[in-house]
Amino acid sequence: MFRKLMIASTLALGAAGAAHAADACSVNVEGNDAMRYNVANIDVPKSCANFTINLKHAGKMAKNVMGHNVVVARTADMHGIDTDGIKAGLAADYVKAGDARVIAHSKVVGGGETTSVSVPVARLVAAGAPLSFFCSFPGHSALMKGTVTLK
Repeated sequence: MFRKLMIASTLALGAAGAAHAADACSVNVEGNDAMRYNVANIDVPKSCANFTINLKHAGKMAKNVMGHNVVVARTADMHGIDTDGIKAGLAADYVKAGDARVIAHSKVVGGGETTSVSVPVARLVAAGAPLSFFCSFPGHSALMKGTVTLK
């Protein structure tokens, strides 16, 4: 009986560990009408194959007025991505089509909307540091940005 109890406990702990590992491969981020994210850094475990960023627009304004997205790239590429994104426009989520500098990006959402983007961790590792996440809606990256840290 003791052995069966030990095996059941070990399996339960293993399942809990797997659930925790899955949780470690995602993060919830909120953007608001004051052009702020609720996090300044995203820690990405190198053990994850993919890392998901779940974005919620906690504000009330429409996406054509105060839309938010999440773009992941090398910090040095942010300005160029922003400049090219403005030209791409809202229909392209303010990200130039095929921009190789962009590691991953979400669609632009407005108040009350959510979106997610899956980031291949191997691409983060290959890109090297420093890495950032930011909103490419025109003018937002001045305030809406943070670091991405591989752990």
